[in-house]
Amino acid sequence: MTKVQGKKREGEGKRLAPVVAGLGHRLLGGVNALGRAALRDGRPLVTLDQQALLEKSRRATGLKDFGEPPFATALAILLRSLEQDARLNLVGRLAVQSELVRVLCNRLLMQRDRERFPGIAREEIRRPLFITGLPRSGTTYLHALLAQDPGCRAPLVWEVMHPSPPPEAGSYRSDPRILRTRRQLAWIDVLMPEFHRCHAIGPCLPQECIAMTDHSFLSYLFESVYFVTSYRSWHDRQDKRPAYHCHRRFLQHLQWRCPGGKWVLKAPSHLMALEALFEVYPDAQVVLTHRDPLKVLPSCASFAQAFTGPIDREQLGAEVSRRWADSAVLVTRLRSQRRELAGQFFDVAYPELVRDPLAVVIGLYRHFGRELSREAEQAMRLFVACHPKDRWGAHRYSLQEFGLQPAEERRKFREYMEYFGVVPE
Repeated sequence: MTKVQGKKREGEGKRLAPVVAGLGHRLLGGVNALGRAALRDGRPLVTLDQQALLEKSRRATGLKDFGEPPFATALAILLRSLEQDARLNLVGRLAVQSELVRVLCNRLLMQRDRERFPGIAREEIRRPLFITGLPRSGTTYLHALLAQDPGCRAPLVWEVMHPSPPPEAGSYRSDPRILRTRRQLAWIDVLMPEFHRCHAIGPCLPQECIAMTDHSFLSYLFESVYFVTSYRSWHDRQDKRPAYHCHRRFLQHLQWRCPGGKWVLKAPSHLMALEALFEVYPDAQVVLTHRDPLKVLPSCASFAQAFTGPIDREQLGAEVSRRWADSAVLVTRLRSQRRELAGQFFDVAYPELVRDPLAVVIGLYRHFGRELSREAEQAMRLFVACHPKDRWGAHRYSLQEFGLQPAEERRKFREYMEYFGVVPE
């Protein structure tokens, strides 16, 4: 696609967005009304039974071995939480069922690939770079910016959604799974019409790590989309290393026939599991982005509403506040206690990233001893010029909408803001 064609498609997308959103609201309203009627009769239209999901994925693939790590307990707890806590509407149940079957099918197919091609397991993942920080603190933008470097490799949405068979270098930009993924992603505009304002997504854009760790069913992806409070409580107490072993297996799979530069990875949820991350990736380099927490909490709370029935916004706000305040405490204490890791971290202030992205990149490369080639710098400058802040419109929600009080939230994040010198916006 040429740049002119890309601009035209982007413009068409902006014009069509309100139409798609309007049609989507009417369609979803009708579907959810059907679901409510079925529930009143005591017969949910979409089952989330564990054995039924496993059997459906086995039938779809003709395979039986789900590979490592074991996941039965985690999946059972997630499903129970989806039934008891999430208050799913019919669209939510359909979305959950479809996603869980896709993930289970991926596990079956990737295990088959691993048995057929032993070389996958011998792939080495060296000095991966992880970007993490509070949501809405520039992690997605920085991830996409660093991915412009030809010497870097970011996992793309299409290959994470459909990793089997392992992607090949020769067809990496023309693989038929790209079109398949584009069609599937079109549903996001219907299900979550505001999503594009806060997170760009497309088949050939970088994907977050939670879309790989969800294959272990020990992933923060589920709580970021669904109101699964009991799953979250259980997950917080678990050893996160199996999730990162699953993550490593995924990267080995993607790079086996499509080697590239060093991996550039991203997820805010790494904040909750940095100890496990360093155990599985002892040579990891971590970029930590920082922003005023009061600017990020309302946006986080807005995501869980697309797939639920009536939900108490104050309860949702309290859950989101607790999640990210706990995460801020975890990363602050790890940084203060694990001084030997200092050289493996690089801190980025959100205002500095907005003001001069290239200066941030130059400092990051210098800190980690990486070479910024002329080709990479030119590609990054072009990316910055073509991606102004809020180009799809701002994604605005207020603290008060979710029952959050500024003074109380400021108190919860005081230790984090003081330690990292985060300036209120």
